[in-house]
Order: sequence, then structure tokens, then C-alpha cells
Amino acid sequence: MVFQMDELPPAVRLGAPVHQRETLIGGAYVRFPGSPVPVRSAVYVADGAGVAPLELGSYPAGGADEAQAALDAAAAAYDEGAGAWPTMSVAARIGCMERFTSAMVAAREEIVRLLMWEIGKTLGDSQKEFDRTVAYIRATIAALKELDNNHSRFQIVEGVIGQVRRTPLGVVLVMGPYNYPLNETFALLIPALIMGNTVVFKPPRFGVLLFTPLLEAFRTAFPPGVVNFVYGKGEVVVPLLLESGRVNTLALIGSSKVAGHLKKLHPKTNRLRAILGLDAKNAAIVLEDADLDLAVSECVSGALSFNGQRCTALKMLLVHRSISEIFLEKLTSAIEHLKSGMPWEPGVAITPLPNLAKVEQMRAYLEDALAQGARVLNAGGGAASGTLFTPALVYPVTPGMRLYREEQFGPIVPVAVFDDIAEALAYVRTSEHGQQVSLFGKNPEIIGRLVDPLVNQVCRVNINSQCQRGPDVFPFTGRKDSAEGTLSVTDALRSFSIRSMIATKDSAAGKALLGEILHERSSNFIHTGFIF
Repeated sequence: MVFQMDELPPAVRLGAPVHQRETLIGGAYVRFPGSPVPVRSAVYVADGAGVAPLELGSYPAGGADEAQAALDAAAAAYDEGAGAWPTMSVAARIGCMERFTSAMVAAREEIVRLLMWEIGKTLGDSQKEFDRTVAYIRATIAALKELDNNHSRFQIVEGVIGQVRRTPLGVVLVMGPYNYPLNETFALLIPALIMGNTVVFKPPRFGVLLFTPLLEAFRTAFPPGVVNFVYGKGEVVVPLLLESGRVNTLALIGSSKVAGHLKKLHPKTNRLRAILGLDAKNAAIVLEDADLDLAVSECVSGALSFNGQRCTALKMLLVHRSISEIFLEKLTSAIEHLKSGMPWEPGVAITPLPNLAKVEQMRAYLEDALAQGARVLNAGGGAASGTLFTPALVYPVTPGMRLYREEQFGPIVPVAVFDDIAEALAYVRTSEHGQQVSLFGKNPEIIGRLVDPLVNQVCRVNINSQCQRGPDVFPFTGRKDSAEGTLSVTDALRSFSIRSMIATKDSAAGKALLGEILHERSSNFIHTGFIF
């Protein structure tokens, strides 16, 4: 599907292209030599020159010099823990974050439009991603207040007076994903910052321009060097950063293969903390007594929301053979009723993929499955027009097909059947991934019996509902190759910090000294204040 430029609704037009020429490093805008990198939309449009992806703007090319400058600035701002940001009071850091949030909210419309145009996410979902991110920041602030207030007291144990608080780790390298370039990235960036770390941030390949309206907010809300942007090819800039040994934490949402390679680049791996959201091949197990209408509804949404480009998406449906025929009929009908189109169209469910390479990847999965005996059940499944790829319901998917084990991360819905529940459990048990699973059924005895082994294979079992991340107060992590560390509002604060304490003898002199420190407010660590 191709649109003429003059057919675009005025409310969704981007306006002038966004050409970012400078990088935020050390609290200043810095320009590096090199041709800018053009940014093209997932959406193809037609004009007098023909049909092509709409050019949205450009960003700095980046390279080794820029990465080195960003790292130097972050390390200087942290200053081995003596910098203004890591030694600042929690209340003051919260104040900086609140100023940033206010500036971010003021840029909502521009960020939402860039998000929609850059990655092809629907207008409604782009708005939800922005609003959810703001809610996440505010929930993080509230959680940190509670965490700090709970530690604003001393303990006296066995003649020792102590106070325990959480302190930062150092320089954090943050790399977020393209599918949720704002929300998932900020789920790493915000807790890393608010806990007192300094950050080198490399935006994702798709969804880079949407951070441009936030550069000034980062520059003015935080001390110089606390937030530093780096661009350039990952294979050039990331090894430079990690091999330096000056990065203390790697925060990445990506593939387990990439994460494993990057961790090995650090000269002292025992000093590198990793907070990673990685691959997933979440399965839905549909039992013979399942409510089929409910299961179909949840599986369609779980498998194809944002074109299946979610780590929590349902990427394999395991269906009991006795109900497979009627389940597939209902599932086929539901998929065929999904509306495909442009991100701004009302009611649209399937939108363009980020580029043609992604379309070719989906075709390769289909060709492999079809060559080994699978069929596409829905009408038009697998057809493509430019970057718009029609979802494909593929059945039967069997061992040996790439779709059986590989994470497709796109609009393909593989279905396999089982005769005995032990087969479905074996699929989950032998998977290299262990994020989530969905169970569909009505029998409490069977569901209860299945939950017990499954919670030891995955980190979330969803009963009669699709896999998902939220609500953000719940832990989000995975076993096996699916994650390292835990992300949620509270867990993320702990992931990006470490417990530190002060201790002195329970003596008159010790008490007097602590009393003077508290009275003079000479320490931001030692205090009994309450943050409202």
C-alpha cells in the first residue's frame, strides 16, 4: 500500500525533516566530522519522483572519536564516585528527574509523530508508549522515595551502629531496542540515571530521531556529562567503549548472541554488571478444555500486536490435537479480519515493517517452513507490498523448521499440535529461552499441576491471557538465554545500584559524631530526612 503525499491527513504530517547535526556530550552540543546518516520511514509514499520510503531527516554519523569523547565525559562526571551526580542527595536527583519529565511531556506530540513515522507503530500505540513511559518515570520516582525513606534510619546490632543505602555502580552503557525505542530504552535509562550513575547512550537503529526533541531536556535537567549520546556503527563504537574497562554496567535489550559477545570484550568481566533483556520464544499451550474464543482472541493479540515485534509476543502456539481443527478455523478467521494499513488509519492492526530486509527475513522463514510441508492457512498470508507484510498463519510447524525454535520477531504465527501435555511441557523445557508462557484451559487441577514445573522454566506463567510485560510493578525477567537481571519499577532501582553502608561503634563518641554530621548536614548519605 502506497500513499500520495497530498493524501496524508494534516494531523499526522511530520512537517519539516528533522536534521540533527550535533551530539550531546559533556553537557554541550558537539559536532563531529562526517556525512549525516539519513533516516527513512517504514512508510512508502509516492511523489513526483516515484515510490520510496519517506525521508524523515538525519542524525550524526558518529564514530570512534565521538564514542571516546562520550566515555570520557561520563567517566569525568562520575569521577570514581566523587562527582556531583553520584554524591548528590536522592531528593536533588529526583528534582532533576522531575524537571526532565516536565520538559518531556511538553514535547509529547512531536515525539509521538516521530515514533509513528520511524518504526511504523500505530498512532494510538505510539501515544500509549509515550504515556506509559511518563507513567513509568513517575512510578520510578515514587519507588525511589519509598526506598530511600525506608533506609533513613540507623540500626544498632551487636554494638555496631549502621546505616544502609543504595549507591550507584558507575558508568552505564545503555542500548535499547527499536520495537519500543522510547519505553524499553527508558526502562533502562531512567533507573540508571536516578540511582546516580552516569550514562553513555546509543540510540537504536530504528527510532533514533525521536530522541532529538529530548536533547535539550537532558542537557538542562542533569549536570554536564551525566547523559551523553553516541552514534555510529555498533561494531565500531561499542567495542571501544567496553574494551576500555571504564564501563561498569552494560544495559542492553537485544539478542543473547550479541550480549554474550559484548560481555567478553570487557577486560575485567567480574567488574561488569549486565542488565539484559534478550531473546524469547514464548509459547501458548492451548488445552483441550480451553475457551476457544478467549484463546483465539488472546493469541491473535499476543502474536500480532505491533506486527509480532515484541519480545513478549506469542511466537509458538501449541494446540491439543482434539481441538486443533476448530481452533485453526477460528484463528484463521480472526487473522483475516485484522486491518492492514498505515499507522495513522483508525482501527489498523498491521502496519509496515521497519525496512525491506525485515520483509525478506519473514519470507525466508516462510520458504523454509513451506519446503518442509507446512501451509499458510489464511488468505493472502505472507504477501507483501513494500514494507507492508500480511500476517501468515503457518501450520503444521514441526521440529527441523526454523520457525519451531527461532524467534521470528515478526507477523508469522506458527502452530504445532500435541497429543499429550508432556509434549508441550517438553517444548518449553528444552527451549533455550525462558521468559514467559501462556496456558489456556479451565480445569483447576490440570492448570495447577502445570504451573509448578513451568515456573521453574520461565519467569511468568499467564493463565488464560497472552504474555506481556506489564504492569510495570511486576518483575520482568527471564531464565536461560532470555534475560539477565530483573526490570520492574522497584527491581530496576536495585539492578542499577549496590547496597553500601556506614558503621561505627555504639559508643558515646560514635553517637556524638553521627549527631554532628546529621546536625550539620555534612553528608548526603548519612541522614534521617524524609522525602515527601
